[in-house]
Amino acid sequence: MNFTIRKAKKEDMPRVLALINQLAHYENEPDAVIVTVEDLEKDGFGEHPAFVCFVAEVNNKVEGIALVFHRYSTWKGKILHLEDLVVSDTMRGLGLGTALLDEVVKYGSQLGVKRINWEVLDWNKPAINLYEKKGANVLREWNVVHLNEEGIKNYMANL
Repeated sequence: MNFTIRKAKKEDMPRVLALINQLAHYENEPDAVIVTVEDLEKDGFGEHPAFVCFVAEVNNKVEGIALVFHRYSTWKGKILHLEDLVVSDTMRGLGLGTALLDEVVKYGSQLGVKRINWEVLDWNKPAINLYEKKGANVLREWNVVHLNEEGIKNYMANL
């Protein structure tokens, strides 16, 4: 299959959001996505972009995304965080996810980051197998901690 990996453009954001929603359904959280196309356009393409997005395009249609942003580790220095890597339901298993991950690693290498990190659900065995095959360490002893919008409000109310 022929496909192209490239940096996303502003006009790709409706399809990017569709894939984000597809991921939310896959992860059994269909109502969790609150970001809008407008948010993605503003946050990813403004004066100080909050993220970089790569897309996998097949027959002029975006069928996969990898969205990354910069972080800083007190132990390592500059790192890159892969927020989501999504391939459309109909295109899984055809190499798009691997190609997107390859692009993220190339990008991180060009930036000179000391680490690239991301999360994966413990039941997503195909993804875990891919990541470990590529040489990533899945740190099973770490727990991800989130303080959501409501939690932030409650936290602030108790200061």
